[in-house]
Amino acid sequence: MKHALSESSLPRGFRFAATACGLKKTGALDLAILSSEVPASAAAVFTQNLVVAAPVVISRGHLKASRGRMRAVLVNAGNANCATGAAGHAAALRSVAEAANRLGCQPQEMFVCSTGVIGVPLPLDKILKSLPNVARHQRPSSRSFAELSLAICTTDTRPKTASASFRMAGKRIHFVGCAKGAGMIHPNMATMLAFVATDASIAPSLLQKTLEEVTQRTFNAISVDGDTSTNDTLIVLANGAADAPSIKKGTTAHRAFAKALEDVCRSLALQIVADGEGAQRVIEIEVRGAKSESSAHHIAATIATSPLVKTAFAGADPNWGRIFAAAGRSGESFDPAKVDIKMAGIPVLRRGQPLDFNERAASNRLLADHVPIVVDLHSGRFSAHYWTCDFTAEYVRINASYRT
Repeated sequence: MKHALSESSLPRGFRFAATACGLKKTGALDLAILSSEVPASAAAVFTQNLVVAAPVVISRGHLKASRGRMRAVLVNAGNANCATGAAGHAAALRSVAEAANRLGCQPQEMFVCSTGVIGVPLPLDKILKSLPNVARHQRPSSRSFAELSLAICTTDTRPKTASASFRMAGKRIHFVGCAKGAGMIHPNMATMLAFVATDASIAPSLLQKTLEEVTQRTFNAISVDGDTSTNDTLIVLANGAADAPSIKKGTTAHRAFAKALEDVCRSLALQIVADGEGAQRVIEIEVRGAKSESSAHHIAATIATSPLVKTAFAGADPNWGRIFAAAGRSGESFDPAKVDIKMAGIPVLRRGQPLDFNERAASNRLLADHVPIVVDLHSGRFSAHYWTCDFTAEYVRINASYRT
């Protein structure tokens, strides 16, 4: 897994570009294109929020209309184009039509994504004025991809990128991905924008199924603040440019493909948590010994989203009682008298009873950048991982002044 990208990391047959069109008040990059030179198999998962932005509605429709064969993604930051009515929908359609014309493809072969403030009309004129420039300057370069990853950022303190590869039939298959997200991060499905490109050959239906499975273990296993956005979109494009055989379900190649995709998605997901608004550390919660995988996932999610748990970690307070109580209110069945808890490797609860431990030493361990928490229910054979971050006063400051 690589974070720093090189030219050799990039999948073949993709181009990238970004520009500043004036949507961000700072004048930073805020409009970008990711495109494939040929129609690519496409898969996507979108927000499950009932309030959805116009770009999500349009992208869902285009993916269905094209039967999973897409060419490009047009994305802007600085404006969510959500709760903007018929005018917002029309603006998104117009931007896609103009971009498709510049790229030489059909509008229905394009995804459109937006991120930023909700309820503000999209300044379409700024986008249309900049589209010729951004389309003309697409390049198959790591610098262009880095600019794309920067252009999609909002409250992020840094861009998030990852790459992976594997070999099949004598060919090297490449994956590259980028994501934005720091606040309003919580499933369901993936609370951010994320784009992954690969030069593998795979049918759209198999790609969609594989992505949904990978998402459950990565982007659907993180939370910063428990808020699901209106614009969440995760897209994968696979254009087959590596000239390797098409990947078939259940084969060794499919398992390698799924692993590489999961590696990229997990890296991006954890980078989002690490960059959570005001975050000081990543908390990894592992629930073991549950009666089912869904039960383990739900208990871990309940612990991860507890404000009391998250604020305790902000103060490096080894308050295991908050973890135990959160698990108990999850609605899942287990015997509290069988539960063990470890915080940063230190046993603090055994068979439902508190253990003597050095609180100062425990507190010092909780100051680490990555803190593991293990909750063993001893009630079954299933487990799950979930990642979150601490909840600090800085999070409140950032979000209290987001618009003003």
